[in-house]
Amino acid sequence: VQLQASGGGLVQPGGSLRLSCAASGFTFSGYVVGWFRQAPGKEREIVATIDPSGGSTYYANSVKGRFTISRDNARNTVYLQMNNLKPEDTAVYYCAARITSTGGTYGAKYWGQGTQVTVSS
Repeated sequence: VQLQASGGGLVQPGGSLRLSCAASGFTFSGYVVGWFRQAPGKEREIVATIDPSGGSTYYANSVKGRFTISRDNARNTVYLQMNNLKPEDTAVYYCAARITSTGGTYGAKYWGQGTQVTVSS
């Protein structure tokens, strides 16, 4: 199983980035996939998820209205379009697959290696 994230970088506040995550080694189209992030000194948190068909999404309140998650099952890829970025969005972003939620706590069976997003002027 591999999840290869890309697209991170340095961007000014108000800017945009698009993260991509290419998956292999499992039936990508059969599972909930999404993105987590971890800022320095903070716990990892869920950012967004998308169901197998792409018809249902979840967003953390902190990114709702600014981030959009999507997937292309033909390419085994999940995306995260991030607009109007803020300094507090600075974190390592991890793509994940086979995401589940128990009592509001999110976890995943498969994890990517992470990509750094830094929002700074």
